[in-house]
Amino acid sequence: MQPQNASAKPRTSAPLKVDLETDQLITQGAHFLGVTKKDLVADAVRMYIKHQREEIRRGMAESMRVLDGTTKARVALLTEISPEDLDRLGGLGEQS
Repeated sequence: MQPQNASAKPRTSAPLKVDLETDQLITQGAHFLGVTKKDLVADAVRMYIKHQREEIRRGMAESMRVLDGTTKARVALLTEISPEDLDRLGGLGEQS
């Protein structure tokens, strides 16, 4: 993200790139619902996030569990090797 200077206006929207088929669905849906494409996408994302709230919460909780601040946790996350497997493979050679 680029820093804004005093004369720069803050961005009120950001471009969203979707495939052609999705863009056509958005266009048609917005047209028949009588809303803008921007409003349709915003509402759809809000509804999707609300519907997936529990899965998002579980993912966040798992991330917090994995990222406990230790070197072992960081290596496990980056390599996708469990901390147990890291230990089984010889550990990291330090207290973690």
